[in-house]
Amino acid sequence: MAVLRRFSLVEQAADQLAARITAGEWEIGAKLPAESALAGELGVGRSTVREAIKELRGRGLVEARQGSGVFVTALERSEEWDAVLRRADIDDVLEVREAIEVKAAGLAADRRDSRDLDRLKATLKARADAEDGPSDEALVEADLEFHRAVVRAAHNPVLSELFESFAPRIRSAMLDMLQLSPDDRHRHDQDAHSGIMDAIRKRDPERAAGAMLAQLESDRRGNEQAGTAPQ
Repeated sequence: MAVLRRFSLVEQAADQLAARITAGEWEIGAKLPAESALAGELGVGRSTVREAIKELRGRGLVEARQGSGVFVTALERSEEWDAVLRRADIDDVLEVREAIEVKAAGLAADRRDSRDLDRLKATLKARADAEDGPSDEALVEADLEFHRAVVRAAHNPVLSELFESFAPRIRSAMLDMLQLSPDDRHRHDQDAHSGIMDAIRKRDPERAAGAMLAQLESDRRGNEQAGTAPQ
């Protein structure tokens, strides 16, 4: 039986902005309004706009330029890539996450700086708070931010762009896993995420990569068990 889920506020904001871009409100090369202005127009918080912009980056519609702002790079999402993402099942997503995030975790342990550690600590705390809460969407957003912080700590712009391009599908796959899981196993793996951060903090690339791989493989096993559980 198909699983129905409610779109997150971030996805709704991203879809609205994407529709405005496609309609030509902003031409290619145009700079988007500031986060505060977009938040007022959409009736959401600045953090929601920030996450929606990240999703638009993943769709290939905009790019962020350090110190300059966010600029439109395309009026329409690539249908070919969009079709690939729509066809990808949860196991496909987890395999790609392993390819990106295991490597990123190892690099992060080598290259992280104090700001990366501060970001990891903050996102890990936010994830712990969300894990204890009732909202699947809040947990997914917090979890995605932690993994994004790991990738950013690798200081490899190509890995970061790969992650951002895949982030919308990661988000939807995570929501599907939470809803399919018969025992909420995916809601209670904070220790695994703490282990990833600890290895990065201690500059242990091998342990960081291993901890990330173990966490993603645990998700895969949980998804397989959910798929064979009686309905």
